[in-house]
Amino acid sequence: MTDALLGTVQKGVDAVDLGRQLRVGMPQSPNHPQFWHTLPRRHGDMVRADGGSAANDMITMGCHVGTHIDALAHVSHEGLMFGGVDAAQAGVGGKYDALGVHTIAPMIRRGVLLDVAGQHGVACLEGGYEITVEELEAAAAAAGVEVGQGDVVLIRSGWGSKFAEGAAYVGGPTGVPGVGETGARWLAERGIHAAGADTIAFERLAPGGGHALLPAHRVLLVESGIYIIEALDLEELGARGWGEFTLVLVPMNIYGATGSPVRPLAVRAR
Repeated sequence: MTDALLGTVQKGVDAVDLGRQLRVGMPQSPNHPQFWHTLPRRHGDMVRADGGSAANDMITMGCHVGTHIDALAHVSHEGLMFGGVDAAQAGVGGKYDALGVHTIAPMIRRGVLLDVAGQHGVACLEGGYEITVEELEAAAAAAGVEVGQGDVVLIRSGWGSKFAEGAAYVGGPTGVPGVGETGARWLAERGIHAAGADTIAFERLAPGGGHALLPAHRVLLVESGIYIIEALDLEELGARGWGEFTLVLVPMNIYGATGSPVRPLAVRAR
């Protein structure tokens, strides 16, 4: 019997890469170790007797740099992580066994794009702008989709267009657009599996406020067990007008880590 999914793939699929290219100097949260890539061995540093040569690489980086997913171990509130896990006790030994990124199963799920910037008819929402529940609902209606159980919901603010500008994307003095606590609760009430955005911290950052307050992280990660995906590239997805698609995302299987770099794909049959 022919597998239906395999049959679709053999007929051809279109894929949109939602991940950011990892480059030295790219914008990132100042709270995490920067990405660094170097060549310990270059061609010609060692040449074999037959004339062959090989180069190799080394990278160092925080797990919350570039396009990445937050594991449930990433955030605690009043000493507790999701499910009432004691955050201090869970960190003994330097690994988060219960809620680390190794516990996130590979995602092959329905993805939904809520293009809020597109609904406003602008390339990018203003820094510090809080996306309301009404705007999320309007974006879903415009795309002809309903957010449902187990979905991965991606919110486009257009802020991702600033990624190449560096500091502007981090948005320290300007703030960054995104949902607040109310928007996060709307997502959680629909039983979604994960939520993502084209911004550095998923949720709204107040001008000059940095990462001082992150209520949406608390609602999603701590209270609801919903993963967060940050620094997505949603520009092509928005331009194509894909309201729903298959989302493929596989975290690195790093035991006990609080997050992982990812390279998600939005996939549709041709």
